[in-house]
Amino acid sequence: PGAESHSWQFKSRFRRGAFGWKSQPAMERIGQAVAEIRKVAKKNPVLAAEGAVLFLERLSAAIEQVDSSSGAIGSCVNGAIRELVPIIAAAPADAKTRGAWMERLFDAYLEDNIPYIEALGDEFGALCGSKVVASGWADRLLPIARNALSPNAGPGRYSKVTAVCLSALFTADRFDELIELVRADALWGNRKWAVRAMAAKGGVDDAIRFAEASRGPYSSDGHIDAVCEELLIANGRADEAYARYGIRANQRGTYLATFRAVAKKYPDKPERDILMDLARSTPGEEGKWFAAAKDAGLFEEALGFASRSPCDPKTLTRAACDFAETRPAFAVGAGLLAMHWLVQGYGYEITGLDVWAAYHATLAAAAKYGNVQEVKERVRQTIAAGTAGAQFVAKILGRELDA
Repeated sequence: PGAESHSWQFKSRFRRGAFGWKSQPAMERIGQAVAEIRKVAKKNPVLAAEGAVLFLERLSAAIEQVDSSSGAIGSCVNGAIRELVPIIAAAPADAKTRGAWMERLFDAYLEDNIPYIEALGDEFGALCGSKVVASGWADRLLPIARNALSPNAGPGRYSKVTAVCLSALFTADRFDELIELVRADALWGNRKWAVRAMAAKGGVDDAIRFAEASRGPYSSDGHIDAVCEELLIANGRADEAYARYGIRANQRGTYLATFRAVAKKYPDKPERDILMDLARSTPGEEGKWFAAAKDAGLFEEALGFASRSPCDPKTLTRAACDFAETRPAFAVGAGLLAMHWLVQGYGYEITGLDVWAAYHATLAAAAKYGNVQEVKERVRQTIAAGTAGAQFVAKILGRELDA
Protein backbone atom coordinates (compact mmCIF):
# COMPACT_ATOMS: atom_id res chain seq x y z
CA PRO A 1 0.00 0.00 0.00
CA GLY A 2 1.03 3.58 -0.56
CA ALA A 3 2.01 5.88 2.27
CA GLU A 4 -1.28 7.76 2.06
CA SER A 5 -3.45 4.64 2.28
CA HIS A 6 -1.51 2.75 4.94
CA SER A 7 -3.19 2.68 8.33
CA TRP A 8 -0.62 3.08 11.08
CA GLN A 9 -1.83 1.83 14.45
CA PHE A 10 0.32 4.33 16.34
CA LYS A 11 -1.16 7.34 14.55
CA SER A 12 -4.32 7.62 16.65
CA ARG A 13 -2.35 7.05 19.84
CA PHE A 14 0.11 9.89 19.22
CA ARG A 15 -1.90 13.09 19.12
CA ARG A 16 -1.22 16.31 20.98
CA GLY A 17 -1.47 15.81 24.75
CA ALA A 18 -2.38 12.14 24.33
CA PHE A 19 -0.53 11.08 27.48
CA GLY A 20 -0.82 12.22 31.09
CA TRP A 21 2.01 12.70 33.53
CA LYS A 22 2.87 9.01 34.00
CA SER A 23 5.77 7.94 31.82
CA GLN A 24 5.16 4.19 31.66
CA PRO A 25 2.10 4.25 29.34
CA ALA A 26 3.90 6.58 26.93
CA MET A 27 7.03 4.45 26.96
CA GLU A 28 5.00 1.32 26.19
CA ARG A 29 3.28 3.04 23.25
CA ILE A 30 6.61 4.31 21.92
CA GLY A 31 7.98 0.77 22.00
CA GLN A 32 4.90 -0.52 20.16
CA ALA A 33 5.20 2.18 17.50
CA VAL A 34 8.87 1.43 16.86
CA ALA A 35 8.09 -2.30 16.64
CA GLU A 36 5.29 -1.59 14.14
CA ILE A 37 7.62 0.47 11.95
CA ARG A 38 10.41 -2.14 12.14
CA LYS A 39 7.99 -4.86 11.04
CA VAL A 40 6.93 -2.86 7.98
CA ALA A 41 10.57 -2.10 7.15
CA LYS A 42 11.23 -5.79 6.44
CA LYS A 43 8.89 -5.69 3.43
CA ASN A 44 8.56 -2.03 2.44
CA PRO A 45 11.47 0.20 3.56
CA VAL A 46 10.09 3.37 1.97
CA LEU A 47 6.72 2.96 3.68
CA ALA A 48 8.50 2.24 6.98
CA ALA A 49 10.54 5.43 6.58
CA GLU A 50 7.34 7.38 5.95
CA GLY A 51 5.92 5.89 9.13
CA ALA A 52 9.06 6.83 11.07
CA VAL A 53 8.81 10.43 9.87
CA LEU A 54 5.13 10.53 10.80
CA PHE A 55 5.87 9.14 14.25
CA LEU A 56 8.69 11.61 14.93
CA GLU A 57 6.47 14.47 13.80
CA ARG A 58 3.80 13.56 16.34
CA LEU A 59 5.95 12.32 19.21
CA SER A 60 6.92 15.47 21.09
CA ALA A 61 3.45 16.99 21.14
CA ALA A 62 1.93 13.69 22.28
CA ILE A 63 4.18 13.35 25.35
CA GLU A 64 4.48 17.03 26.28
CA GLN A 65 2.63 16.48 29.59
CA VAL A 66 4.65 13.43 30.68
CA ASP A 67 6.80 13.85 33.78
CA SER A 68 10.37 13.75 32.52
CA SER A 69 12.13 14.31 35.86
CA SER A 70 13.38 10.72 36.14
CA GLY A 71 14.91 10.77 32.66
CA ALA A 72 13.15 7.52 31.72
CA ILE A 73 10.96 9.00 28.99
CA GLY A 74 13.92 10.90 27.53
CA SER A 75 16.01 7.73 27.35
CA CYS A 76 13.09 5.91 25.73
CA VAL A 77 12.72 8.63 23.08
CA ASN A 78 16.45 8.66 22.35
CA GLY A 79 16.39 4.89 21.96
CA ALA A 80 13.50 5.18 19.48
CA ILE A 81 15.39 7.81 17.49
CA ARG A 82 18.49 5.56 17.33
CA GLU A 83 16.35 2.79 15.85
CA LEU A 84 14.37 4.93 13.41
CA VAL A 85 17.13 7.11 11.94
CA PRO A 86 18.77 4.21 10.02
CA ILE A 87 15.37 3.21 8.63
CA ILE A 88 14.81 6.71 7.23
CA ALA A 89 18.40 7.15 6.08
CA ALA A 90 18.57 3.84 4.20
CA ALA A 91 15.15 3.98 2.53
CA PRO A 92 15.48 4.02 -1.30
CA ALA A 93 13.22 7.05 -1.73
CA ASP A 94 13.16 9.35 -4.76
CA ALA A 95 14.39 12.93 -4.46
CA LYS A 96 10.91 14.42 -4.07
CA THR A 97 9.94 12.01 -1.27
CA ARG A 98 13.26 12.45 0.53
CA GLY A 99 12.95 16.23 0.25
CA ALA A 100 9.47 16.16 1.76
CA TRP A 101 10.66 13.99 4.65
CA MET A 102 13.53 16.33 5.43
CA GLU A 103 11.28 19.39 5.48
CA ARG A 104 8.84 17.68 7.82
CA LEU A 105 11.59 16.49 10.16
CA PHE A 106 13.20 19.92 10.17
CA ASP A 107 9.90 21.56 11.09
CA ALA A 108 9.27 18.99 13.86
CA TYR A 109 12.78 19.59 15.20
CA LEU A 110 12.27 23.36 15.31
CA GLU A 111 8.87 23.01 17.01
CA ASP A 112 10.18 20.64 19.67
CA ASN A 113 10.20 22.98 22.66
CA ILE A 114 10.44 20.50 25.56
CA PRO A 115 12.79 19.29 23.92
CA TYR A 116 12.35 15.57 23.30
CA ILE A 117 13.61 15.00 19.75
CA GLU A 118 16.64 17.30 19.87
CA ALA A 119 18.84 14.31 19.00
CA LEU A 120 17.54 14.67 15.44
CA GLY A 121 19.82 17.69 15.07
CA ASP A 122 22.96 15.57 15.28
CA GLU A 123 21.39 12.90 13.06
CA PHE A 124 20.20 15.27 10.35
CA GLY A 125 23.10 14.64 8.00
CA ALA A 126 22.51 10.89 8.11
CA LEU A 127 18.78 11.43 7.51
CA CYS A 128 19.61 13.24 4.27
CA GLY A 129 20.55 9.90 2.77
CA SER A 130 23.28 11.30 0.50
CA LYS A 131 26.14 13.78 0.38
CA VAL A 132 24.34 15.86 -2.26
CA VAL A 133 21.20 16.34 -0.17
CA ALA A 134 23.27 17.02 2.95
CA SER A 135 25.34 19.63 1.13
CA GLY A 136 22.19 21.39 0.01
CA TRP A 137 20.94 21.63 3.58
CA ALA A 138 24.36 22.85 4.74
CA ASP A 139 24.30 25.68 2.19
CA ARG A 140 20.79 26.62 3.25
CA LEU A 141 21.65 26.82 6.94
CA LEU A 142 25.25 28.12 6.86
CA PRO A 143 24.35 31.82 7.20
CA ILE A 144 22.40 31.13 10.40
CA ALA A 145 25.09 28.82 11.79
CA ARG A 146 27.88 31.30 11.00
CA ASN A 147 25.99 34.04 12.80
CA ALA A 148 25.35 31.84 15.83
CA LEU A 149 29.00 30.73 15.98
CA SER A 150 30.48 34.18 15.44
CA PRO A 151 32.62 35.37 18.37
CA ASN A 152 30.84 38.73 18.08
CA ALA A 153 27.35 37.28 18.21
CA GLY A 154 26.89 37.82 21.95
CA PRO A 155 25.50 35.59 24.72
CA GLY A 156 22.17 34.92 23.00
CA ARG A 157 23.77 33.45 19.90
CA TYR A 158 22.55 29.86 20.34
CA SER A 159 20.48 28.46 17.50
CA LYS A 160 18.98 24.98 17.16
CA VAL A 161 19.81 25.21 13.48
CA THR A 162 23.56 25.02 14.21
CA ALA A 163 23.50 21.29 15.06
CA VAL A 164 21.61 20.54 11.84
CA CYS A 165 24.08 22.50 9.75
CA LEU A 166 27.16 20.91 11.32
CA SER A 167 25.71 17.44 10.90
CA ALA A 168 24.94 18.17 7.24
CA LEU A 169 28.44 19.54 6.61
CA PHE A 170 29.96 16.39 8.06
CA THR A 171 27.82 14.05 5.95
CA ALA A 172 28.68 16.14 2.88
CA ASP A 173 32.43 15.60 3.58
CA ARG A 174 32.97 19.35 3.87
CA PHE A 175 35.46 18.79 6.64
CA ASP A 176 37.73 21.83 6.28
CA GLU A 177 34.75 24.14 6.23
CA LEU A 178 33.34 22.46 9.32
CA ILE A 179 36.60 22.62 11.27
CA GLU A 180 37.08 26.29 10.49
CA LEU A 181 33.51 27.07 11.49
CA VAL A 182 33.71 25.65 15.02
CA ARG A 183 37.43 25.80 15.84
CA ALA A 184 37.08 28.87 18.07
CA ASP A 185 33.77 27.87 19.65
CA ALA A 186 33.70 26.91 23.33
CA LEU A 187 30.77 24.49 23.26
CA TRP A 188 31.64 20.81 23.09
CA GLY A 189 28.36 20.09 21.29
CA ASN A 190 29.79 22.04 18.34
CA ARG A 191 33.49 21.22 18.75
CA LYS A 192 32.80 17.46 18.61
CA TRP A 193 32.02 17.88 14.91
CA ALA A 194 35.47 19.31 14.31
CA VAL A 195 36.95 16.35 16.20
CA ARG A 196 35.11 13.92 13.94
CA ALA A 197 36.03 15.91 10.85
CA MET A 198 39.73 15.85 11.76
CA ALA A 199 39.56 12.09 12.27
CA ALA A 200 37.71 11.62 8.98
CA LYS A 201 40.57 13.43 7.23
CA GLY A 202 43.01 10.95 8.74
CA GLY A 203 44.25 13.09 11.60
CA VAL A 204 43.12 10.93 14.51
CA ASP A 205 45.85 12.19 16.84
CA ASP A 206 45.01 15.80 15.98
CA ALA A 207 41.36 15.01 16.67
CA ILE A 208 42.18 13.51 20.06
CA ARG A 209 44.31 16.53 21.02
CA PHE A 210 41.53 18.91 19.99
CA ALA A 211 39.02 16.90 22.00
CA GLU A 212 41.25 16.90 25.07
CA ALA A 213 41.70 20.65 24.73
CA SER A 214 37.90 20.99 24.78
CA ARG A 215 37.56 19.94 28.43
CA GLY A 216 36.15 22.64 30.64
CA PRO A 217 32.95 24.16 32.03
CA TYR A 218 31.16 23.92 28.67
CA SER A 219 31.86 20.23 28.10
CA SER A 220 31.11 16.79 29.50
CA ASP A 221 34.19 14.74 30.29
CA GLY A 222 32.18 11.58 29.75
CA HIS A 223 31.12 12.66 26.26
CA ILE A 224 34.68 13.59 25.34
CA ASP A 225 35.98 10.25 26.62
CA ALA A 226 33.34 8.39 24.58
CA VAL A 227 34.15 10.20 21.33
CA CYS A 228 37.91 9.72 21.75
CA GLU A 229 37.44 6.04 22.55
CA GLU A 230 35.21 5.60 19.50
CA LEU A 231 37.79 7.19 17.20
CA LEU A 232 40.66 5.08 18.50
CA ILE A 233 38.70 1.82 18.22
CA ALA A 234 37.54 2.71 14.70
CA ASN A 235 41.18 3.19 13.71
CA GLY A 236 42.37 -0.15 15.03
CA ARG A 237 43.82 1.21 18.27
CA ALA A 238 41.67 -0.69 20.75
CA ASP A 239 44.46 -1.24 23.31
CA GLU A 240 45.15 2.48 23.46
CA ALA A 241 41.42 3.21 23.62
CA TYR A 242 41.03 0.90 26.60
CA ALA A 243 44.07 2.24 28.43
CA ARG A 244 43.08 5.88 28.01
CA TYR A 245 39.30 5.87 27.98
CA GLY A 246 37.89 2.36 28.43
CA ILE A 247 36.88 2.71 32.07
CA ARG A 248 35.71 6.33 32.09
CA ALA A 249 33.83 6.24 28.79
CA ASN A 250 31.56 3.37 29.74
CA GLN A 251 30.06 4.37 33.06
CA ARG A 252 26.47 3.12 33.41
CA GLY A 253 23.75 3.24 36.02
CA THR A 254 24.99 0.15 37.87
CA TYR A 255 28.36 -1.49 38.43
CA LEU A 256 27.21 -4.62 36.61
CA ALA A 257 26.02 -2.59 33.61
CA THR A 258 29.35 -0.75 33.51
CA PHE A 259 31.27 -4.03 33.46
CA ARG A 260 29.07 -5.41 30.69
CA ALA A 261 29.51 -2.25 28.61
CA VAL A 262 33.31 -2.42 28.86
CA ALA A 263 33.44 -6.18 28.24
CA LYS A 264 31.21 -5.90 25.17
CA LYS A 265 33.34 -3.15 23.67
CA TYR A 266 36.63 -4.98 24.32
CA PRO A 267 35.91 -8.67 23.60
CA ASP A 268 39.61 -9.49 23.28
CA LYS A 269 40.36 -8.24 26.78
CA PRO A 270 40.16 -10.91 29.53
CA GLU A 271 37.14 -10.25 31.71
CA ARG A 272 39.20 -10.74 34.85
CA ASP A 273 41.57 -7.95 33.80
CA ILE A 274 38.63 -5.66 33.07
CA LEU A 275 37.11 -6.34 36.50
CA MET A 276 40.37 -5.74 38.30
CA ASP A 277 40.83 -2.44 36.46
CA LEU A 278 37.27 -1.42 37.29
CA ALA A 279 37.75 -2.28 40.96
CA ARG A 280 40.97 -0.27 41.05
CA SER A 281 39.08 2.68 39.61
CA THR A 282 36.81 2.76 42.71
CA PRO A 283 39.08 2.32 45.73
CA GLY A 284 37.12 1.51 48.85
CA GLU A 285 34.13 0.27 46.84
CA GLU A 286 35.44 -3.08 45.66
CA GLY A 287 32.45 -4.89 47.15
CA LYS A 288 30.13 -3.23 44.67
CA TRP A 289 31.78 -5.22 41.86
CA PHE A 290 30.69 -8.52 43.45
CA ALA A 291 27.67 -8.95 41.13
CA ALA A 292 29.75 -8.18 38.03
CA ALA A 293 32.39 -10.74 38.98
CA LYS A 294 29.72 -13.34 39.75
CA ASP A 295 28.01 -12.63 36.44
CA ALA A 296 31.31 -13.24 34.64
CA GLY A 297 31.80 -16.55 36.43
CA LEU A 298 34.78 -15.19 38.37
CA PHE A 299 33.64 -16.57 41.71
CA GLU A 300 36.92 -16.31 43.62
CA GLU A 301 37.31 -12.70 42.56
CA ALA A 302 33.71 -11.98 43.54
CA LEU A 303 34.28 -13.19 47.09
CA GLY A 304 37.53 -11.25 47.22
CA PHE A 305 35.73 -8.04 46.26
CA ALA A 306 32.97 -8.59 48.83
CA SER A 307 35.48 -9.23 51.60
CA ARG A 308 37.46 -6.04 50.96
CA SER A 309 34.69 -3.47 51.31
CA PRO A 310 30.93 -3.42 52.07
CA CYS A 311 28.64 -5.38 49.78
CA ASP A 312 24.85 -5.43 50.00
CA PRO A 313 23.90 -8.37 52.27
CA LYS A 314 20.76 -9.04 50.20
CA THR A 315 22.86 -9.41 47.05
CA LEU A 316 25.14 -11.86 48.85
CA THR A 317 22.16 -13.81 50.18
CA ARG A 318 20.70 -14.17 46.70
CA ALA A 319 24.03 -15.47 45.45
CA ALA A 320 24.13 -18.01 48.29
CA CYS A 321 20.64 -19.22 47.33
CA ASP A 322 21.30 -19.29 43.58
CA PHE A 323 24.56 -21.27 43.79
CA ALA A 324 23.88 -23.63 46.70
CA GLU A 325 23.43 -26.57 44.33
CA THR A 326 25.95 -25.81 41.61
CA ARG A 327 28.74 -24.06 43.54
CA PRO A 328 28.24 -24.76 47.25
CA ALA A 329 31.69 -23.50 48.27
CA PHE A 330 31.02 -20.14 46.63
CA ALA A 331 27.51 -20.07 48.09
CA VAL A 332 28.86 -20.66 51.61
CA GLY A 333 31.39 -17.88 51.12
CA ALA A 334 28.70 -15.49 49.90
CA GLY A 335 26.42 -16.43 52.80
CA LEU A 336 29.13 -15.91 55.41
CA LEU A 337 29.94 -12.53 53.90
CA ALA A 338 26.24 -11.64 54.02
CA MET A 339 26.30 -12.42 57.74
CA HIS A 340 29.52 -10.45 58.16
CA TRP A 341 28.12 -7.29 56.60
CA LEU A 342 24.83 -7.64 58.48
CA VAL A 343 26.79 -7.76 61.73
CA GLN A 344 28.77 -4.73 60.56
CA GLY A 345 25.48 -2.85 60.21
CA TYR A 346 25.38 -2.58 56.42
CA GLY A 347 22.35 -2.99 54.19
CA TYR A 348 19.29 -0.96 53.25
CA GLU A 349 16.13 -1.37 55.38
CA ILE A 350 17.32 -4.64 56.87
CA THR A 351 14.69 -6.64 58.75
CA GLY A 352 14.68 -9.84 60.76
CA LEU A 353 13.53 -11.68 57.64
CA ASP A 354 16.71 -10.60 55.85
CA VAL A 355 18.83 -11.97 58.70
CA TRP A 356 16.98 -15.29 58.65
CA ALA A 357 17.25 -15.47 54.86
CA ALA A 358 21.01 -14.97 54.97
CA TYR A 359 21.45 -17.50 57.76
CA HIS A 360 19.33 -20.24 56.20
CA ALA A 361 20.86 -19.71 52.75
CA THR A 362 24.32 -20.11 54.27
CA LEU A 363 23.39 -23.29 56.12
CA ALA A 364 21.65 -24.75 53.06
CA ALA A 365 24.84 -24.26 51.05
CA ALA A 366 26.91 -25.63 53.93
CA ALA A 367 24.78 -28.78 53.94
CA LYS A 368 25.73 -29.35 50.31
CA TYR A 369 29.35 -28.62 51.08
CA GLY A 370 29.38 -30.87 54.14
CA ASN A 371 30.46 -28.47 56.88
CA VAL A 372 27.31 -27.24 58.65
CA GLN A 373 28.74 -27.22 62.18
CA GLU A 374 31.86 -25.39 61.07
CA VAL A 375 29.76 -22.74 59.32
CA LYS A 376 27.51 -22.34 62.39
CA GLU A 377 30.59 -21.76 64.51
CA ARG A 378 31.89 -19.15 62.08
CA VAL A 379 28.53 -17.35 62.27
CA ARG A 380 28.74 -17.40 66.10
CA GLN A 381 32.24 -15.94 65.95
CA THR A 382 31.10 -13.25 63.53
CA ILE A 383 28.28 -12.18 65.86
CA ALA A 384 30.58 -12.30 68.90
CA ALA A 385 32.65 -9.52 67.38
CA GLY A 386 30.23 -7.06 69.00
CA THR A 387 30.07 -4.63 66.09
CA ALA A 388 27.31 -2.23 64.99
CA GLY A 389 24.70 -4.78 63.95
CA ALA A 390 25.79 -7.66 66.17
CA GLN A 391 23.13 -7.16 68.84
CA PHE A 392 20.38 -6.97 66.23
CA VAL A 393 21.55 -10.15 64.49
CA ALA A 394 22.11 -11.93 67.82
CA LYS A 395 18.60 -11.06 68.92
CA ILE A 396 17.16 -12.59 65.74
CA LEU A 397 19.27 -15.74 65.74
CA GLY A 398 19.93 -16.15 69.48
CA ARG A 399 17.99 -19.35 70.23
CA GLU A 400 18.97 -20.90 66.91
CA LEU A 401 22.67 -20.40 67.62
CA ASP A 402 22.35 -21.59 71.23
CA ALA A 403 20.71 -24.77 69.99
